[in-house]
Amino acid sequence: MSFEFHKYHGTGNDFILVDDRNLEFPADNHALISDMCHRRFGIGGDGLILLQNHPDVDFAMKYYNSDGIEGSMCGNGGRCIVQFAKDLKIADTYCEFMAIDGLHKADILEGNIQLSMQNVTGFRKWESHFFLDTGSPQLVIFKESVDATEVVSEGRKLRYNKNIAENGCNITFVELLESNKLKIRTYERGVEDETWACGTGAIASAIAYTIQYQKSDIYNEIEVNTKGGDLIVRFKKEENVFSRVFLSGPAQFIYSGVYP
Repeated sequence: MSFEFHKYHGTGNDFILVDDRNLEFPADNHALISDMCHRRFGIGGDGLILLQNHPDVDFAMKYYNSDGIEGSMCGNGGRCIVQFAKDLKIADTYCEFMAIDGLHKADILEGNIQLSMQNVTGFRKWESHFFLDTGSPQLVIFKESVDATEVVSEGRKLRYNKNIAENGCNITFVELLESNKLKIRTYERGVEDETWACGTGAIASAIAYTIQYQKSDIYNEIEVNTKGGDLIVRFKKEENVFSRVFLSGPAQFIYSGVYP
């Protein structure tokens, strides 16, 4: 059986998008999804996302990592599926959708998607390390230079550390460029490699930055530079609760095709 697919990327974080409103895609076939995401023998992608119907909102998002297993929330993937929904004429300038972590809302601007994310409550800190759940579990580590960091080898050692997270986590390395401007590199679980951007990692880094550097602002806007481009993270900070969290950046169509 063949499937029509559409390739999108959000700051270099690339995904295979499938319109699955008829529920014909075999989502329980993990090997198929992994094969489709393979960069040499398949389409290639950091993950696969299904757009499905939902009774209460514009659509539902189901996200699978490139290993074929359903993953936690993906911020860049969320922005890509919003652009996909607009291209399918499901949405225009605003939409609401349901993901694994709950309801998300998005404003669709020219060349930019602003996506609401869930509140972040609490964190663990030791030395220059922070653990937060921003839709996906993230370990944030501050570095003098992320370019000098061995992201894959260092990330892989920590990704499986059950003392940090029972089911593993993403590892995001952060460098402070200037006030309210960060540079990050992320090792993502499920992809098991460095990705060109990580939306939930950008959010975790921005929040950790305000804690690490004792920023007193209630409303924060942080620019986050990734290998694939720049993201903007906005949130409201009150003690250990971070609300009104938004992730903004481009989401772009690349090409469509039929697999296999």
